[in-house]
Amino acid sequence: MAVAGSGFVRRKAVTAHNDATMRTVADFGEFGTITLDEPVRHGGTGQGPSPLQAVLGALCGCEAVTFHRTAAELGLRYESLDFEAAFTIDIRGRQGDRSVRPHFQNVRVRAVVATTEPVDALAAVIKETEARCPVMNLLLDAKVDLRIEWARDNGGSLETVKQR
Repeated sequence: MAVAGSGFVRRKAVTAHNDATMRTVADFGEFGTITLDEPVRHGGTGQGPSPLQAVLGALCGCEAVTFHRTAAELGLRYESLDFEAAFTIDIRGRQGDRSVRPHFQNVRVRAVVATTEPVDALAAVIKETEARCPVMNLLLDAKVDLRIEWARDNGGSLETVKQR
């Protein structure tokens, strides 16, 4: 296990303020703020994504960062990476029913990599990305039914590379 101060452990911080409503403003310091809220139909003001949508956005962002680093390390060239992501939740859990988990029931992601690199090289980057991505592994450790389809866009034709 890494020891604080060893150069391997990093600490990041966020502050947040909620004014006794469904809306919370999270302050990321030098990176600005983001408003998290619920839709009007769920009692919020609709001023920002729900916290669970933000987690899904964090998953896509973390996969993208991890993919970029891993692709550079393994020498894979690509032009872009696009995500479509969705989740389901059984709201009985957040309403207090302890027999239903209060977080995601399932998460579905489709990641499309624009590259002309060979499929086996892309598959190697995907395998490493999934092993290294902190947000993905957080969801897996929480036993979320997480399924990701990775596809390659080779100049207009899509080909599935990996399904998890």
